[in-house]
Amino acid sequence: MGNLLCCVEVEESTVAMRERFGKFDGVMEPGCHFVPWFLGLQARGPLSLRLRQLEIRCPTKTKDNVYVTIVTCVQYRALADKASHAFYTLINTRSQIQAHVFDVLRTSIPKLALEEVFDKKKEIAEALEEEVAEAMAPYGYEPPAAAAAASVAAVGLPLPLPVASVCEGITEEQ
Repeated sequence: MGNLLCCVEVEESTVAMRERFGKFDGVMEPGCHFVPWFLGLQARGPLSLRLRQLEIRCPTKTKDNVYVTIVTCVQYRALADKASHAFYTLINTRSQIQAHVFDVLRTSIPKLALEEVFDKKKEIAEALEEEVAEAMAPYGYEPPAAAAAASVAAVGLPLPLPVASVCEGITEEQ
């Protein structure tokens, strides 16, 4: 976002907030805008409207006392029509999403055995998508997709022999 002689450039796929004497006055779309500072106008931002991805690693324990690390990728973006909410309500979007992902994983994984965690990846991903979408909507963010259990790394030992061979097979394929 450039500023030269009261002209402000807002880049493509971003928006900026216009303030008059510190109070929100409107959203500036991409392009060139006249923002005379001597009349109390200022440009704040920018806020990216691009799709972003957050990779989260969550260590947790299964029902059969095996420690696993669930790697989750959550995609999210700010909505253009709720840009002011997205800009002014949350300081750290990533930590907010991470907290909701941790809540879902740490309440659902301890109820499952290790074999069930591998079998129920899709159900866990759907629960994550619902929770993150519901939690982030009031802030002006939308998660178009959430994918859980991209990889499950078993940390605890001892593992049953068939499970250990499956885990070794997964790491050898990658």
